[in-house]
Amino acid sequence: MTHRTRWIAIVAGLLLIGACSSTGRDTASSATPTTPGSPPMNMTTPVPARMPAGPVCVPREKSSACLPIAPSSQRVDLARPTFSNPTAITNPLHPSSTIDQVIYGGHVDGEPFRTEFTRIPGVKKISWQGQQIDAVIWQYLAFSGGRIEEVALDWFAQADDGSVWYLGEDVFNYADGVVEDTGGTWLAGKHGPPAMIMPAAPKPGDVYRPENAPGVVFEEVRVKAAGRTVPGPGGPVTGAIVVTELHQDGTYEDKTFAPGYGEFSTGSASTDLEAVTLAVPTDARPGPLPASLTGLSRAVRTAYDAVAAARWTDARTAHRDVLAAYRPGRTLLDAQLRRDVATLGRAIAARTTDEAREAALRVAQDELDLRLRYLPLATVERARFELWRRQTAVDARHQDAAAVAGDVATLRWTWDRLRGSADAPTARRIDTELRAAARADLPTAARIVEVMRWS
Repeated sequence: MTHRTRWIAIVAGLLLIGACSSTGRDTASSATPTTPGSPPMNMTTPVPARMPAGPVCVPREKSSACLPIAPSSQRVDLARPTFSNPTAITNPLHPSSTIDQVIYGGHVDGEPFRTEFTRIPGVKKISWQGQQIDAVIWQYLAFSGGRIEEVALDWFAQADDGSVWYLGEDVFNYADGVVEDTGGTWLAGKHGPPAMIMPAAPKPGDVYRPENAPGVVFEEVRVKAAGRTVPGPGGPVTGAIVVTELHQDGTYEDKTFAPGYGEFSTGSASTDLEAVTLAVPTDARPGPLPASLTGLSRAVRTAYDAVAAARWTDARTAHRDVLAAYRPGRTLLDAQLRRDVATLGRAIAARTTDEAREAALRVAQDELDLRLRYLPLATVERARFELWRRQTAVDARHQDAAAVAGDVATLRWTWDRLRGSADAPTARRIDTELRAAARADLPTAARIVEVMRWS
């Protein structure tokens, strides 16, 4: 589930919820990751077969008026879930234990938008109503204009009936490269109950709440259509559903979910758009890296380095090489590459340093996404880590302290996805270096990152 929209109710809403809520306060564990596959504990005390429907009135954000929520008779998320094997997620519309990474692209508020949604090792242990639930952990890393905007750690578990439940998230909203707030953070058992994010077999008319802690987070979904075929990164995808999502501010948003991807798209080309550009292993392709991509990689790296050094003649030549090396197809990823390469060309021609720097970064990100279809995820992740190391040096050269702070933050989150592939001494060293870079001033941070090596 994506996180671009966050809703935090004001004090009046919290007071109204307190007055009309029928749910009690649960307790939650401190929940540190453990090794995958840990068996869940059985329930220690009997619990009702159904969960409370919640308050009759869910206040609209910044208003005491009630949201037009569905009656309890239409909801499919009121049966109390049990979790015997919660990390084995087989629901095709929320394949959280079989997908390694999903890349989303599009535009939000007029800026190019990108998300890396990645399964990370370990489980999150969450206590709720006598159950110890092991949840899979996903990292959501979102970029606006190529720069870090939001990070969230999401926790999902599949109930015994095949439905998938959202057990909370840690949210970090960034501004100018640093965490501005953690709005949207919630935990099942502390702020509210688990929230169904995907029924076992959704059908039109079904209603459920992917976030159900009014006053902290709230969304209510109604399934509009099922059995749809949608155009995917590798061809038509059958079995998709379309839903309408009610937000806490009273607005509605349509979303599509597709087998093998989970959340597939939000919005449209004429409004804000977030849509899948590829997922692995769903869109993995057999065989070696094509020669066209090998040539594109060289041309992109040359263009990136030339722009970073403001060598405009070399940059123009490299941009022509990029255009010659690869002819984009018709997928969203191809469309993004065309957009970013065109922006890069205009910025190089105008010699606008900042615009060229940002466009070169986005083109480099796009090129690594193209490689992801052919290469192991760990190989591409290491290349992304190296890209952000280089970007730190570029931004430090331009005395852009906010950009450097964001680069270091992105390195730290990318490293969280890579740590398990490094030997123990390397992992400890890079952990230490990244912590030091995050605390340091701009020149010191740049020096620390510059000498950072895998071995």
